[in-house]
Amino acid sequence: MGTKRDETIGVVGAGSWGTTLAVVACEHGTKTLLHCRKEEVAKELNETRLNQTYLPDIRLPSNLEATADLQRVAETCQFILFVVPSHGFRATARVLGGYVTGQHIVVHATKGIEQGTHKRMSEVLREETCLRKIGVLSGPNLARELAQHHPTGTLVASAYDEVFARAHAALHTDYFRVYGGRDVVGAEVAGAFKNIVALAAGVAAGLKLGENTKALLLTRGLSEMARFGVSMGGELMTFGGMAGMGDLIATCSSPLSRNHQVGARLAAGESLAKIQSEMQMVAEGVKTTRAVHEYAREKGLDLPIVAAVHRLLYEGGDVPTLLRDLMSIPTGREFVALSAN
Repeated sequence: MGTKRDETIGVVGAGSWGTTLAVVACEHGTKTLLHCRKEEVAKELNETRLNQTYLPDIRLPSNLEATADLQRVAETCQFILFVVPSHGFRATARVLGGYVTGQHIVVHATKGIEQGTHKRMSEVLREETCLRKIGVLSGPNLARELAQHHPTGTLVASAYDEVFARAHAALHTDYFRVYGGRDVVGAEVAGAFKNIVALAAGVAAGLKLGENTKALLLTRGLSEMARFGVSMGGELMTFGGMAGMGDLIATCSSPLSRNHQVGARLAAGESLAKIQSEMQMVAEGVKTTRAVHEYAREKGLDLPIVAAVHRLLYEGGDVPTLLRDLMSIPTGREFVALSAN
C-alpha cells in the first residue's frame, strides 16, 4: 500500500532529525504535519519557513505545516513518524496513545534505549498505546547531510509488510534509499549502540589520533554491538548492514554527529556537565551508555568499550584512563561464537 498524494503524513518531533524527515516526506507533494512541543515554535516555523534552532538554513517546503496539536496529527494522519528523544519518548507516546487506533502505522526513528527499564522504543510504544503496526527507521542518516540531499539510505524494519510499504512510499527518493527488513530488535539495538562507540571515536578524533585507531574502535565496537544485540534477540546479519555497520561508520567518522562532538570536547578537557548544558540537541549516547552498561552487568556480557566509556562519563574516569583501558583489553581470538541468552 503506497502513500496517496492527498494523504497527510505526520511527524512527531521537530528536532533536527524529525524536521529533516518531514522535509523528505514533502518531496512527493504530500502534505506533512510536523508536531512541535510548543505552540510558539510551531508558529515560528510556519511564519519563517525555517527551523533555525535545529536545522538552520534549510528552507521548509510549502506543504509542511507545523502544529502543537498532537490530537490533530493523530486524527489527520494514518502514517506517523515518531522522532522523540529517548528520555521523553514514553511520556509523548502515552499522550499519543489517547488518540491513535490499531489502524495507525507508526515508524519511530529514535536511537536510544530507555534508562531504568532497558526497553527498546518499540516496546515502549506497545506499552503506552494500542499500536501494533510499528516499525523502526535506522541507518547512516546524519540529518544535515540528508536535508542537503546528499545520497544515503536507511532501513525500515517491521513485522508488518504494510509498515515498510507505507514508509517506502512516503520517504524513498532519488537521494534517500529505503530498504526493508524484519529484525526490529537488531535495528533498534544497532541504532542505539553505535552512539556509544561514537563517543569513544570522538575522543580519539579530539586527540588527533589517526585512521588506525578509528578502525580499531569501529571493528571492536561492531563486535560488541553484535554481542549485545544478539543477547537481546537481534539477528547477527543486521549488524553488518545499514542500521549496524552503515550507521556506525557515519556516526563515528563525522563531526556532524552529536556523540562524536561530545567525545571530542571531552578529549579537549571539558566536563560532561558543561558540554550537555551548551548543547541544544540530545547526544543519545550519553544516556544509552548507562542503560547498556547496566544491562550488560545484569546479563554478564563482556563489553569493554562500553565499560570504558561508562567509566569516563559516570565513574570519574578521564581520557588517558579511557585509552589505557581500551588498549589493555586482553586480545585472544578476534571472533567468538554469539548466542542469545
